[in-house]
Amino acid sequence: MAYLTESQLLGMGFKKLGTNVKVSDKASIYNPELIEIGDNSRIDDFCVLSGRLVLGAYCHLTPMCLIAGGKPGVFISDFCTLAYGVKIFSQSDDYSGETLVNSLIPQKFKNETLNPVFVERHVIFGAGTIVLPGVRISEGCSFGAMSLVLKSTSPWGIYAGVPVRRLKDRKKDLLELEKQFLASL
Repeated sequence: MAYLTESQLLGMGFKKLGTNVKVSDKASIYNPELIEIGDNSRIDDFCVLSGRLVLGAYCHLTPMCLIAGGKPGVFISDFCTLAYGVKIFSQSDDYSGETLVNSLIPQKFKNETLNPVFVERHVIFGAGTIVLPGVRISEGCSFGAMSLVLKSTSPWGIYAGVPVRRLKDRKKDLLELEKQFLASL
């Protein structure tokens, strides 16, 4: 995987760009002036980022992820991972047929859902998970592959399903490992 150079990243005009950020040269970045990327984060091949996005430190977007922040935004805290093909949306069209849909139609003919998405620290999304607008993912949650997240979660849960349901508690051992890791820097 080839990464953009520091000068290429700086030239893109991100709202904020941390240190040691790696972005694949095969990622598609739209609206970089609305995007903030924290220290030591990585964005892999074929990811698509658009709209308002705040990505914390030590976050990893693996190949083929999509974050559509739109106007409301997607806010992802430190130490989060999106496995292959995860999609997060802060906007959605009205599928009822009562209004027109798609980004080419003026707003007055549409009825979009516009709600920010918040992802707290130490969250991991399994491959193919989809997160819809207005959801708050609490600290420490994990999601099985192909999950559909329609509602906010409670902290430190393991979730899976379509739509997701909490299966059991997630261990917090990683919090001690985080302290050790940061102390080793």
